[in-house]
Amino acid sequence: MTLSTQIQLVTRPVGAPIGDDFATVEVELPDLGPGEVRVRNEFVSVDPYMRGRMNDTKSYVPPFGLGEVMTGGAVGRVVESNSDTLAVGTAVLHNFGWRDVAQAPAEQFSPLPDTELPLSVFLGAAGMTGLTAYAGLKRAAALAEGDVVFISGAAGAVGSIAGQLARELGASRVIGSAGSAEKVAMLTEKFGYDEAFNYKDAPVREQLRAAAPDGIDVYFDNVGGDHLEAALDRMNTGGRAALCGAISQYNNTERTPGPDNMSNIVTRSLKLQGFIVGQYQDLQAEFTERMTTWLADGTVVFDETVVDGIENAAGAFLDMMAGANTGKMLVRVR
Repeated sequence: MTLSTQIQLVTRPVGAPIGDDFATVEVELPDLGPGEVRVRNEFVSVDPYMRGRMNDTKSYVPPFGLGEVMTGGAVGRVVESNSDTLAVGTAVLHNFGWRDVAQAPAEQFSPLPDTELPLSVFLGAAGMTGLTAYAGLKRAAALAEGDVVFISGAAGAVGSIAGQLARELGASRVIGSAGSAEKVAMLTEKFGYDEAFNYKDAPVREQLRAAAPDGIDVYFDNVGGDHLEAALDRMNTGGRAALCGAISQYNNTERTPGPDNMSNIVTRSLKLQGFIVGQYQDLQAEFTERMTTWLADGTVVFDETVVDGIENAAGAFLDMMAGANTGKMLVRVR
């Protein structure tokens, strides 16, 4: 008998999620069917987009079902196999997170390349997180040589990679915002940002004006709200914004007023492009080749905040939503 510890959503949050919105259950897995594999997860990802899936609203992915195990990115190794394509011991990437053991047809698991990089990196810098940063800068924002770039949520999973990729893609200057003095220092000392500020110290509009006296050409938005408003204030004519997320508004229960300077979009010929990483899968091979090289030679570095125990996955998610992580937030399955 094989048991799987799994996390279910049992209540749809109103405002900020709480621990009681989740339940930890043990499920007995059936015997493997033809073509199926069983995978013991090693790392499970928790991500901001999952907050939207907790609402029963139409979006680009279906909502989580109440009383059903949640899903999300995970990496692990095959421990049992009825498949000719995935042997026992194969490291795989898949979408059966929020559990310690996953079981499904082999085609729902992607084998990972043979590399000395840790498996966890394929949930972060070399995975969907890194591809989000790469696609957002290269395609959505059409970053050009010499651009000045501003990135909000710069110490988070996507932001910490986006700042480094902006430089590799030709940015002349990279500015970031974060929510503590420690994170601000890390942006400039570890992640190569030219300048960074703590958005809690003073209005973002004032701090960005001081950090970018000659304006910005590209804005990579993970936060929305006052950060988007500040970026619209400083964008040069022909500026582009890649709208990746708006975490400052995910738990709002009332309508939030929009930026008061939307007219700048017209007068400065700005382009604001919302995007979902799945729209840019054609970049996957190019990204993987470049990123694995950059990670291997140290051109790009990454940080992880790791919480141990699948039973603590909900707590890790709540901490991530509150900004407790630097870099990618992960759950290490014990």
